[in-house]
Amino acid sequence: MLAGLSLAILLSQLGTNIINVALPTLVKDLGADFGSIQWVVVSYLLVVTALIVGVGRFGDQLGKKRLYLWGLAIFMAASVFCALSTSLPQLIAGRAGQGLGGAILMALSFAFVGEVFPKHRTGFAMGVLSTMVSLGIALGPSLGSLALAAFGWQAVFWLNLPFGLLAFLLVGRYLPDAIDAPKPPVQKAGFDWLGTIFLAATLGAYALAMTFSGKLGFGAPLVLQLGLGAGVGLALFLAVQVKARTPLLRLAMFGNALLSTSMAMSVLVYAVMMATLVLGPFFLSKALGLDTRMVGLVMTVGPLAAAIMGVPAGAIADRIGARLVMVVGLALFTIGAFAMSRVSLDGGVATYIVAILFISIGLALFQTPNNTAVMADARPEQRGLVSGLLALARNLGLITGASLMGALFASAASGMATATVATANAELVTNGMRFTFRIATMMAAAAFLLSLTTLRIRRGRG
Repeated sequence: MLAGLSLAILLSQLGTNIINVALPTLVKDLGADFGSIQWVVVSYLLVVTALIVGVGRFGDQLGKKRLYLWGLAIFMAASVFCALSTSLPQLIAGRAGQGLGGAILMALSFAFVGEVFPKHRTGFAMGVLSTMVSLGIALGPSLGSLALAAFGWQAVFWLNLPFGLLAFLLVGRYLPDAIDAPKPPVQKAGFDWLGTIFLAATLGAYALAMTFSGKLGFGAPLVLQLGLGAGVGLALFLAVQVKARTPLLRLAMFGNALLSTSMAMSVLVYAVMMATLVLGPFFLSKALGLDTRMVGLVMTVGPLAAAIMGVPAGAIADRIGARLVMVVGLALFTIGAFAMSRVSLDGGVATYIVAILFISIGLALFQTPNNTAVMADARPEQRGLVSGLLALARNLGLITGASLMGALFASAASGMATATVATANAELVTNGMRFTFRIATMMAAAAFLLSLTTLRIRRGRG
């Protein structure tokens, strides 16, 4: 049973980043510009972010096991659709379908732990699933590059089928059917469809505005209109949450200073991290001239370092305090972002690796202690909701990194806004990378300054 859940959570994480290493190839093969190719990443994140908070409640109505198996089936079917796609719109639609399946897998995998594992094994099960999250992030670039080099970008999606089928069989066989037993009517809650629609529309308008800004500039009428639409959508979403009987987000939770600060830091940190995953392949392949296998290997260094540091980060947090470790982590993260803004053709791969190691180790020292501090501060009856809010902040950051940071990259150097990235030379790509990470350094520094305020927030406050 744990093996099936582990494979499923691995699939959902691979869906986030395994395709990134193939983005330069997609630009060339599909004849698309960088802003359009961004949507291969953004469409997946958009659907996951819009649904991840509310899908747990939907599982209570339909049955968690039944919905989970549907999630696996949808993810595999969408993977086949992506592999068979012959145009960019088809590929983006398939990635959105993967996002639907991925949202179900991400939301429910951890929820099963408290329901089906005995109390003395819940810690072990949570640890295994958390490790699979890090492993999925670490394996994405290497698996993607190997599949890409051997069989083409379509193989990146065919790779999901054996994992998905095995997970489906294991979960179907070993996850107890009793988990779908009817609940007393008092426990049933409605699903906030209107809130979900407004959230998806708001995120879509925001992501479109950021994407088009790379082509048209941030002051273009279409970009401003989309930005205004995102603002209106956000206002409507918040109004619905105030009135809804079972809202996606309980706005009163944001009165907790530690939670609000943590979410703001997460958005900033994960935006910078996603920028490394999306822009890294372009810099390594087009500026430094690395082949596909080498790009995958270099891209694996960072996530692997973060995965290795995950457990030690938790141990250090237990010893000296989670908030202090978080501050140290964000200091290293900021140094790494600054180092990335100094990459050059002369510095080569070495400068990139040093920068990504600082970013990744800093991320590990932030991620685990941040979750620990916030969950320890939350009341027991609120921990499920708090976990969902942290996931929402993380995914908002990922969307920002894929869309806003990608737009900055595309518009940074002269010529890149009007020509496709496929025609940009090494110097233009390097200039785009350096400019984008100067902005990323400011974002990382803002997260570091916010982390200092957490040292003064008393536990249990809010």
